[in-house]
Amino acid sequence: MAGTEDTKENGTTGMSDADARWERDLLRDLASDALRERRRTRRWGIFFKLLTFLYLGVLLVALFSDDNGLSLDQAPGKDHVALVELQGVIEPTGKASADLVNKGLRKAFKDSHTKAVVLRINSPGGTPVQASLINHEIRRLRARHKDIPLYVVVGDMCASGGYYVAAAADKIFVNESSIVGSIGVLMDGFGFTGAMDKLGVERRLLTAGEHKGILDPFSPLSAEDRAFADDVLKQIHAEFIRAVKEGRGKRLADDDQLFSGLFWTGRKAIELGLADGIGDLGYVSREVVGIDKVVDFTAKEDPLERFAERFGMAGTETLARLLGWIPGIH
Repeated sequence: MAGTEDTKENGTTGMSDADARWERDLLRDLASDALRERRRTRRWGIFFKLLTFLYLGVLLVALFSDDNGLSLDQAPGKDHVALVELQGVIEPTGKASADLVNKGLRKAFKDSHTKAVVLRINSPGGTPVQASLINHEIRRLRARHKDIPLYVVVGDMCASGGYYVAAAADKIFVNESSIVGSIGVLMDGFGFTGAMDKLGVERRLLTAGEHKGILDPFSPLSAEDRAFADDVLKQIHAEFIRAVKEGRGKRLADDDQLFSGLFWTGRKAIELGLADGIGDLGYVSREVVGIDKVVDFTAKEDPLERFAERFGMAGTETLARLLGWIPGIH
């Protein structure tokens, strides 16, 4: 019988060919989906494992290179010269900020095996507040640790705000071709009033306060506003001069150009009393201090914190600088 033959062909279940094919296709699809899901889960697992290892690596680097501020080759219990770097523009959010430089200086002076501190400077200047904060901290630390001298070693440049910092050191060593000085203050910006007149552009500036729009680049600069700005710059310059005189004392030459904003080579700076001698880090460590070992105490920026700060502040600060609202001792 036909029914009996169909049953024999498909086994004892009585399942038709179409039903068998459907079942096989369903099982195959389920197996394929399960395999794809397993592969996807494995890929995500690898990704998160790599992310975890990366995070742990960053933590380890921060732990051993930032928190302790020590070089990796330091031998415990050995006397050393402590190095702190000041590189670049001195500003609140940079690697030469007062927070970072002072953090490194405090660690350097605090270490029981530090016999001298060297602040190596290569800077064109920066903001007067940041430079002043570092100057004050150096003088405070020197007064607290009278047996630990602090020397400044100048690289290519130690100008303006950089020299404001250097003036607080016991001695300043330079290269023959280093640029030193520029003891002055500036406030720069642009004026677009002539261009606006030619273009037929009208400036609409509304302020609450008679001088709130002072130094606005799209408005004429009145004689009263210029006189006020000049007075502010003179006050900041006077503080700069006071800090230099307090730090260098009688070593300064009697020269009218000293505080004019001019700058000089390293050899001329020694003649003017702005520096004490020719020498680099190795010379100061071996010949002045008498110790070969140098340990780097320079504090490092936190990348995540730096990104968060700069993301929020960069736009505002750039605009302020363009408009001339932030004075600088560059």
